[in-house]
Amino acid sequence: MKVIDMHCDTIYEINRIQKEGNNIDLRDNHLNISLKKMQQGDYLLQNFAMFTPLKQVEDPVDHVFHLIDTFYQEIDKNNDLIEVVYSYDDICRNIKNHKMSALLTLEEGAVVRDDLAYLRNYYRLGVRMITLNWNYINGIGYPNFDMNDERHGYHCCDNENGLTDFGIQYVQECERLGIIIDVSHLSDAGFYDVLKYTNQPFVASHSNARAICNHARNLSDDMIQKLAQRGGVMGINFASDFLKENGDISRVSSMIEHIQHIREIAGVDCIGLGTDFDGIPQNLELKDASYMPQLYQALKDAKFSEEDIEKIFYKNVLRVYQNVLKR
Repeated sequence: MKVIDMHCDTIYEINRIQKEGNNIDLRDNHLNISLKKMQQGDYLLQNFAMFTPLKQVEDPVDHVFHLIDTFYQEIDKNNDLIEVVYSYDDICRNIKNHKMSALLTLEEGAVVRDDLAYLRNYYRLGVRMITLNWNYINGIGYPNFDMNDERHGYHCCDNENGLTDFGIQYVQECERLGIIIDVSHLSDAGFYDVLKYTNQPFVASHSNARAICNHARNLSDDMIQKLAQRGGVMGINFASDFLKENGDISRVSSMIEHIQHIREIAGVDCIGLGTDFDGIPQNLELKDASYMPQLYQALKDAKFSEEDIEKIFYKNVLRVYQNVLKR
């Protein structure tokens, strides 16, 4: 079964390890994601996030530029297996040529120095999806919980602080350019602002169902339904803490529970995959990209049809890309 994964932090990890003076590359490594593992998992496309922990780096723009350079270096030296895509047509070309696809994304939208010219230049560099914020207030909007809160994100959310005035301009410019807006990590109020101030489908690239696991990083039933009505998609996140409250291990059975709930309240067309590989604890039943056939089998065992599994694994996300990635 073909796979599209909307979120991983693999390039961040490769860049970090290389800066420490160690040899590592995308083709074959010990991480959750390598090209070899992707081949074994039958991947069609991987979103590679340029993750910026805003308050932990001296110069966020310099940081993300080095990540983008690492991304292109890794893809260019492995272009026999994978190529960067900028549009839906590029994805179709790679499918025809039996190559995997790589989509460049940002995880932390505030790497623009409060200047939309930077956003437009990120588009010119190939960025096609942006997670508006991580876990810090960033001038665009607000995260859904305080990282220092003793609840650690459980049973809390922010219904008051949404997009800033600049954030509204930001999402509207994303939409004009053809950059997919990603609301994972964004406050509840911010989610509804994105809904209010945009028209195109958007995504929650790596978020689960709050009704199953009451964590601020997950979406409420109403948010899921609104996302589905807009034609968007949410990617099932493999992190144990977002699958089950204080979960000790990331279990496939928990993923199935979330998928079943989302299908029940909003239909199957809004469900995708957003593993968060290489950015989450390694207490995983699905240990890396090569294990994806196990999730396919679990969905079959749960009586999901082949058509519905295809939608969850890649077709729903591909539909959004076809609608938004025009050029």
